[in-house]
Amino acid sequence: MVNRAIRKFLFFHKSNGASLIVSPTHLVLHHRSMTTSKRVQDRSEMKRIHDLEIATEKWKIVSKVLFLMEILKEEPEQVIPISSLDQYRRQINLPKPHKISDFIQKSPKLFELYKDRKGVLWCGMTKEAEELVQEEERITEEYSEKAAEHVTRCLMMSVAKRLPLDKIAHFRRDFGLPIDFRKNWIYRYPEHFRVVKNDDDIEFLELVSWKPSWAITELEKEVIGVSEDHQPGLLSLAFPLKFPSNYKKVYRYAGKIDHFQRRLYLSPYADAHGLTAGSLEFDKRAVAVMHELLSFTIEKRLVTDHLTHFRRELVMPQKLMRLLLKHFGIFYVSERGKRFSVFLNEAYEGSDLIEKCPLVLWKEKVQTLIGYRGRKKKIETHHDFVEMEAEDLCGSESEEDNVHMEQKQEDTICGLEDSALSDESEMEIGDICGAYKATEAS
Repeated sequence: MVNRAIRKFLFFHKSNGASLIVSPTHLVLHHRSMTTSKRVQDRSEMKRIHDLEIATEKWKIVSKVLFLMEILKEEPEQVIPISSLDQYRRQINLPKPHKISDFIQKSPKLFELYKDRKGVLWCGMTKEAEELVQEEERITEEYSEKAAEHVTRCLMMSVAKRLPLDKIAHFRRDFGLPIDFRKNWIYRYPEHFRVVKNDDDIEFLELVSWKPSWAITELEKEVIGVSEDHQPGLLSLAFPLKFPSNYKKVYRYAGKIDHFQRRLYLSPYADAHGLTAGSLEFDKRAVAVMHELLSFTIEKRLVTDHLTHFRRELVMPQKLMRLLLKHFGIFYVSERGKRFSVFLNEAYEGSDLIEKCPLVLWKEKVQTLIGYRGRKKKIETHHDFVEMEAEDLCGSESEEDNVHMEQKQEDTICGLEDSALSDESEMEIGDICGAYKATEAS
């Protein structure tokens, strides 16, 4: 009979990841490896690209701020009670007891806090932030044609020539799509794609017409240019490689790298039904697909679990992370946070993108306005919100209370969920660590 003290001992160690075998006379404690506490940083120091880690860290706060700006943008008066922001704690990764109001006050050039006559605290954007929102809308509109091309090329690479809309939503901000892309944008290009539903009432974006001049990879464009009658097939192009300057093992693996670079592979736009999963040709084509996808993104990087959503549609291996980690001269997986980002190495010089599209330049402008400087401003009381029925909207003056809000349109919520890098949809870190061990051993 295990007494109370032993039961407490068992519970404590079980909750900390230990496996226990109890005998009548003694306890034997068997520790299993704490894979959930390990991170990609267990990799060799020589493989780590410090500059790209800086790039990841730089955009973490920006993502949270952009998320808040999008919430405010969707509000009728572009203001919202602080208590209503409590439901978005997960998206901005701000656990209790930290106050959302304190986070907002750290960027006084972008956000303002007010109290109405009843003492309810509200958040709005500054005039400068509102001008930035208008600027983003203009830039997104100007970028729309290029975004439509990239989405169409994704459909052309897919096996069935269609992709679920829910999955495309994961790439919304990465591809420079507007927040209401599901409501309006997808219907603006009927010559490229259309919305269809399957028997389960799931919405897909389906290719309407094949465009030969778009069935050519970014690597091919650099070598042979664009052809109006291009037919995708076997390729023998080498991928640009960029290793950390202090990584010496590249000389040891020079033969394997050269063999990989010389190997023929099927274009991402060619029919991949005949490829055998796990074959060398299959894996190299998967590298080409990932290279192409990253080339489409405005920052030449993606959250890794967003990539894995498309394994089946784009014919990529199940253990996609292993492939990314193996070819670290082409890709780099950043370890910051619980979700990982994969970079296209060739697109970066140090921690900066070599070529920046207008949307990236806009994000950099937002970044310069983030961060608190000087003393905290006193929160002023405004009487303009009295007619908004604050009590009905807030329910409580405390920002800690959960407030039920009427659900917005599905496309807006989907866009907001993916604009902030939430930590709850992370990849299995243990699998990533295992992948590193496998690649280190090879």
